[in-house]
Amino acid sequence: MTGTSVVIAGAGATGLMLAGELALAGIDVTVVERRPNQDVIGQRALGFSSRTVEVFDQRGIAERFLSQGQVAQVNGFGHIRLDISDFPTRHNYGLGLPQQRIEYILADWVGELGVPIRREVEVTGFTQDETGVDVELSDGGPLRARYLVGCDGGRSLIRKTAGIAFPGWEASISSLIAEAELDEEPEWGIRRLGAGVQVLSRLGPDGPVRVLVTEPYAGQSGEPTLRDLSDAMIGVFGTDYGLRSAAWISRFTDTARQAAAYRDRRVLLAGDAAHVHAPIGVQGLGVGVQDAVNLGWKLAQVVRGTAPDGLLDSYHAERHPVAARVLRNTMAQVALTGTGDRLEALRDVMAGLLNLDEPRKQIAGMMSGLDVHYDLGDGHPLLGRRMPDLDLVVAPDGPLRVFSLLHAARPVLLNLGEPGALAIAPWTDRVRVVDAAYAGPWELPVLGPVPAPDAVLIRPDGHVAWVGGPAQAGPAETGLAEALTRWFGPPATGVEDARGRPPGEVS
Repeated sequence: MTGTSVVIAGAGATGLMLAGELALAGIDVTVVERRPNQDVIGQRALGFSSRTVEVFDQRGIAERFLSQGQVAQVNGFGHIRLDISDFPTRHNYGLGLPQQRIEYILADWVGELGVPIRREVEVTGFTQDETGVDVELSDGGPLRARYLVGCDGGRSLIRKTAGIAFPGWEASISSLIAEAELDEEPEWGIRRLGAGVQVLSRLGPDGPVRVLVTEPYAGQSGEPTLRDLSDAMIGVFGTDYGLRSAAWISRFTDTARQAAAYRDRRVLLAGDAAHVHAPIGVQGLGVGVQDAVNLGWKLAQVVRGTAPDGLLDSYHAERHPVAARVLRNTMAQVALTGTGDRLEALRDVMAGLLNLDEPRKQIAGMMSGLDVHYDLGDGHPLLGRRMPDLDLVVAPDGPLRVFSLLHAARPVLLNLGEPGALAIAPWTDRVRVVDAAYAGPWELPVLGPVPAPDAVLIRPDGHVAWVGGPAQAGPAETGLAEALTRWFGPPATGVEDARGRPPGEVS
């Protein structure tokens, strides 16, 4: 039986991002994918929001996506546009880019990192014990791993085999999206008819027609057919406009479900395997990518033995509330897309509210992912939030962005006070210490200006784990050793710095 440290089931965006994170940490990982390549039949995600661009920037790969996509204000709430161009981030926009291109870019990156992807192979089952997981594969080859991560979509076999419940809400609406050929000229554009939003548009002067149409009822299952598409168009438009063929047809619903637990001992879930919802608001792919970035460094430390197994419980604690909020806001947005005078009145009220500065910032912060706050206890407003990408001055390198310090997916203790003031010798094999200067403002999306700290401990996912300075009650090092131990394992025994100081002490 062959072995590896981690098996990832599924080479979609979430699985690929997780594979990259583990590879950067030096962990032996194998990805198993049923598809022969990254081709996606039909239309899936069409891009991602600001925080996901930041996540890619933290790894030094954002330009790969930006060079192939379309920068735009992609965020909205129930099709009410939200502008984040005044948000304090380098990436105060979203990116339009089809999921297939996103996955190919990630696959290329993962390939550069040396991660093997076993294609046209599926996980068919597994059993786990106290030391690992025996993974059964469709090609008959068993694989032993220390951990198995299900990134295998909303119908996840990993989740089902682990016996993890998937509670939520059944679909109230079902829609078809297709690329079709019509004999008759339709009325082009977006219309509110029937149960929701209907779209007929042409891809180029002589290109195929893109159709988005709601079905007559929400209980359909299986692969949609040309007949299904024709029936739906007739039900909404009164005609199928001479529909004669379709290059592809996809079905999506507003089903909203979330795994009751993201972990069962040595089996974990991420992306659509952990949460599904209506594809509205440009959130789904980004939430999965951010799941992977939250989990990757934690799993790597547990595999290496530098942090206890209990660190993995923080993955569910931090990411489950984020996806729960996405489920709720997508359900609200679907309700806003309905038809009828009462819903039109509600949309008018919501549009008026979201034109006001404070409500716009609150909702846009949520939709863009820039307001995510992990509950790490009381303290400075930065604690648990994303670290801003500041322009630092670092001796002897000169100007340097914060995100460039995170390219290796390694934690950073950023010291903005007296150089050499923070002593963390027992953790320097795990945490990079950077002495830097910064004289500009500190501002967070939604919250606005915050007090300037003297030091911050930045996790590999870009979230702040500890803040030292004037806003802290007590000396600058208060709680540093505890934070280092909590997130990056206990101190190496018998290690002191050159001055003989114990861990976490200042000069």
